[in-house]
Amino acid sequence: MNDGKVLVIGPTDSQARVLDTLLQFLDIEPVRLRDPAQVGASLAGAPQEWLAVIVGKDVIAAHGRALVEQLRAVQQHPPIIYACRESLPAIAAESADLRWLHLELPVKQRRLSALLEELQTLRARARTAAEPGADGRFRPCGSSRAMRAVNRLIEQVAPFDTNVLILGESGTGKELAARHIHEMSGRAAQPFVPVNCGAIPAELLESELFGHEKGAFTGALSTRLGRFEFAEGGTLFLDEIGDMSLQMQVKLLRVLQERSFERVGSNRTIHCNVRIIAATHRNLEAAMLAGTFREDLFYRLNVFPLQMPPLRDRLDDLPQLIEHLAARQARTAGRRVRLSGDALRCLATNQWPGNVRELSNLLERLAILYPDQTIGAADLPERYRGVATGLPVVAPPAPLLLAGSRSTGAPLPQPASESRDGEDEGTDAELPSGGLDLKDHLNSIEVGLIRKALAEADGTVAEAARLLRMRRTTLVEKLRKYRLSA
Repeated sequence: MNDGKVLVIGPTDSQARVLDTLLQFLDIEPVRLRDPAQVGASLAGAPQEWLAVIVGKDVIAAHGRALVEQLRAVQQHPPIIYACRESLPAIAAESADLRWLHLELPVKQRRLSALLEELQTLRARARTAAEPGADGRFRPCGSSRAMRAVNRLIEQVAPFDTNVLILGESGTGKELAARHIHEMSGRAAQPFVPVNCGAIPAELLESELFGHEKGAFTGALSTRLGRFEFAEGGTLFLDEIGDMSLQMQVKLLRVLQERSFERVGSNRTIHCNVRIIAATHRNLEAAMLAGTFREDLFYRLNVFPLQMPPLRDRLDDLPQLIEHLAARQARTAGRRVRLSGDALRCLATNQWPGNVRELSNLLERLAILYPDQTIGAADLPERYRGVATGLPVVAPPAPLLLAGSRSTGAPLPQPASESRDGEDEGTDAELPSGGLDLKDHLNSIEVGLIRKALAEADGTVAEAARLLRMRRTTLVEKLRKYRLSA
């Protein structure tokens, strides 16, 4: 594991020595603390380094309330692991804003390892699932009218514990909006736990959400905490809620109504303090009519609906989105992509069925192919070069053709005629009033001529190279550069 430290306060010396040995074996640094009054001071320096606080029964009996108050004063306080033969103490229910986990004594390596691994996985996922903005908060990027309306609604609903249902096509940033709501709420210091209901088989989703006890079913080798327990005090994000089975919808409805649940294989009721944000790309009202989504659950979730606009309806945000995504790639991969004006205009003509996710994937691909280069329209994949037909084919004057060619030894053709002052006809070409990107313009001409030559040569590269009066290997390199197929 090798990630994080654990503060051990009690239990008895012999049990603490066992914990120290097991934690060191798992590459976790154990820190023994004999004075419970120093918990707050120990955690205050770098709370993000601490994975958990392990306490024993005697510590809770003598210092439980003082310990709870110290932890509440620490921002991003770690969960409390209660090491005891009995179940969680009564103070755990009274301090529902803290996360309490149970570690049965005598301690078993498999149980401790599984519990710590779950905590590390959720912490890592929360750190890397999205990039924060300049102020450290997660928020959907864009300043168009549509996104200003979305951000205004997020700011209005965030301070309340109201259930939110985020609607929109795949790739529009529904999880990012959910994170923004969490970051702006009073639960920001507590966990944000995402669950993709569509990616988990229906028979496993109940265990994933509510946890299970050891021996509850075949393969349940140890007790496992559910996402509701990990999200205690924070926000549980149920993505693709429209893909949840009817049986699970009934169980989720009960949790929303009663704010309590039982682990699979247990009859002990666990109370939860969790805010629910759900999201889906499906039409839930149509699903209700079809009988695949419960009407009562829909109205429980749809207290505050939030519609995420598709990228095609907010193309004004395209430059800002590209800059944001390119900066993120430069931080994470060390490669920055730059687009010319022509390339940006080409991208603005697309419908973007995959929305922001599709744009992000395209920029990642371009950053790999053209690291730290300015990407022109001709460098874009063909489907992104413009409307339907791709790049326009521009017939160049003879001098431009010669400038872009490589001689094979044959005499170069002369211009058909010359202007009165003896200069080439190509110099009479008019420059647009707003100027142009010469590199992109020449690339467009070259691509058009290569396509024409390949068409006339029936796809034979050697014959196309002869028509273009260049070496075959040179043409092959250009085909690779422009990602053209013979």
